[in-house]
Amino acid sequence: MTQENEHHSTIDGIIQHRIAKAAQMRERGDEPYKYLYARSCSIAEARAAFEKAEAETEDKTAILVEASIAGRMTEFRAHGKSVFAAVRDETGRMQVYFKKDDLGEDGFATLQDLDIGDFIGATGKLFRTRTNEITVHVARFELLTKTLRPLPEKWHGLTDVETRYRQRYLDLVANPEVHDTFRKRIQVIQTMREWLTARGFLEVETPMLHPIPGGATARPFVTHHNTYDRDFYLRVAPELYLKKLIVGGFEKVFEINRCFRNEGVDTRHNPEFTTMELYEAYQDYMGLMDETEEMLVSIIEKVVGGTKFMYQGHEIDATRPWRRLTLFDAIREYAGIDLEPLKDDREEAARLAKSVHVEIEKGMGYGKIVDEVMSAKVQPKLTQPTFLYDYPLEISPLAKKKRGNPAITERFQPFIGALEVGNAFSELNDPVDQRERFMDQLRQREQGDDEAQYLDDDFIQALEVGMPPTAGLGIGIDRLCMLLTDSASIREVIFFPQLRTL
Repeated sequence: MTQENEHHSTIDGIIQHRIAKAAQMRERGDEPYKYLYARSCSIAEARAAFEKAEAETEDKTAILVEASIAGRMTEFRAHGKSVFAAVRDETGRMQVYFKKDDLGEDGFATLQDLDIGDFIGATGKLFRTRTNEITVHVARFELLTKTLRPLPEKWHGLTDVETRYRQRYLDLVANPEVHDTFRKRIQVIQTMREWLTARGFLEVETPMLHPIPGGATARPFVTHHNTYDRDFYLRVAPELYLKKLIVGGFEKVFEINRCFRNEGVDTRHNPEFTTMELYEAYQDYMGLMDETEEMLVSIIEKVVGGTKFMYQGHEIDATRPWRRLTLFDAIREYAGIDLEPLKDDREEAARLAKSVHVEIEKGMGYGKIVDEVMSAKVQPKLTQPTFLYDYPLEISPLAKKKRGNPAITERFQPFIGALEVGNAFSELNDPVDQRERFMDQLRQREQGDDEAQYLDDDFIQALEVGMPPTAGLGIGIDRLCMLLTDSASIREVIFFPQLRTL
């Protein structure tokens, strides 16, 4: 009963054997793929109702709690005239008990229709077994969905990483703890959305197909629209469209959605990823840094139940206030070199970077050299929540110049667990300056930098209409979820990550 015979041991044999079972059910008038099932409650609710009745009743034999539950059958143990099985739904697992004396000869015989992995519905009284397990004593049951393919690895779990990512549905079936990871992801997004809307931000939607890729320094994906007979780019960032809404009179907007970048893949990067971007009129980067800290701490407290959590063997303490230091101060502290005075001496900056064993390519300008040193020597040390701020102009084409220092921009990035989780600016709203920055980006593109930004005339025209002082922030949802689920790879927190073709 529920065990495939030896000659059905291959996957194809098992599938054919189960197809035959389904056909036999139909022959006797029982549909193996039901249309609905009237559950009275979830497994968690059934368990809670029984435990409440236990607490309120002295005579445990007098407890009368009945339930109709449904879910995937994950265990099956036959003992002569009785069978113990286990059913799992989204909320948990519960044992069910079938007894021949209760079901009758014919009813008990239909248990032969069942296999591990099938969905069943079961109705009966709840009781606690001698081994202290809450169990449904089944009065009646139904096979709801006949599964044809057996669960992975003899139904005891799925450990192969490639298979887990490629067939996430099997991962979710075989490894219930993966549900917890994605529940936390959902909670991160819900909490962020609630925090923003409670503070007057409006959630908006902007295009995924862009005529010009903009808003970030990245290599785009390109596609073709047949009716318009023109190429479009999958968005690398929603920034320019969101700032157009600020021009149009909206003062607080945000968007949570996908971005796409045709770049390398590693534990921190996936070609398709989720971001939240917000823009707030009449704010600057320092005020937004305070808000970012408040929002992230609120999310952390909601998801992990406090301000402390473990990430890859390190205890992270997100208690406010977080450490703040300039990018150049961080380089001085962690790399032991001073790059700040060298904005006009690219060669000396490159020499200093190489002296601390940072690889510098020939085409890198001063700003990229600074960024490479930060990535190699500073970021790995930023385990505790830290804001780095004031970045070189060359690598911040959409940020305002720092008041009193035009070689620097008003930009910050939050780091937690050595992961960069965001990027923010006092937004550049001078159209003449913005056009000059775009032209500089075009020159970098002509020199071989295929990640440099394009000139977007429509965005320049929008700035010419006028954008108020504005601060903007982008948060990488996937990396934040990595932190709060202690996941070493971004693929652990994306339901269906992109993978190489087999």
